[in-house]
Amino acid sequence: MIHHYAWPDKTSNVARSRRGVTAFAVLLGLSVSAVALGPGVAHSHAIIMTAQPGMNSTVPQGNLEIRLAFNSLLDPKRSSLRLQRPDGTEADISLTNDSPLGVLAGHAQASAEGRWTLRWQVLSLDGHITRGEVIFSVRDAARPP
Repeated sequence: MIHHYAWPDKTSNVARSRRGVTAFAVLLGLSVSAVALGPGVAHSHAIIMTAQPGMNSTVPQGNLEIRLAFNSLLDPKRSSLRLQRPDGTEADISLTNDSPLGVLAGHAQASAEGRWTLRWQVLSLDGHITRGEVIFSVRDAARPP
């Protein structure tokens, strides 16, 4: 009886191993691409698209209409507006309930001339918190613009 002994073919094991690694890398790459290109990920941080009052604008004293429109949907219960007066004191701004989910809106009284700062903090529906501020000036309503 003759027995044939075959040496292990290392090349085929290495080739199989490389194919497995390559297949894993391709699947991982596709998974990462799918997540990165999914809806909402491209806009993971809320960015102001329009602001009222606008950055570096000047508004007359009196009733101040505040409206910040963002590029993403927001959680209004976890978002806020805060107004800093020229004397450094601050007040929270109550948000209006009828604003779209991408807009923070409210009302305040701009009673003093000078530089004001509107601070905002929003929570996007995708879970990212973003903060920022809009700086503007208030002038006496009797003075011409």
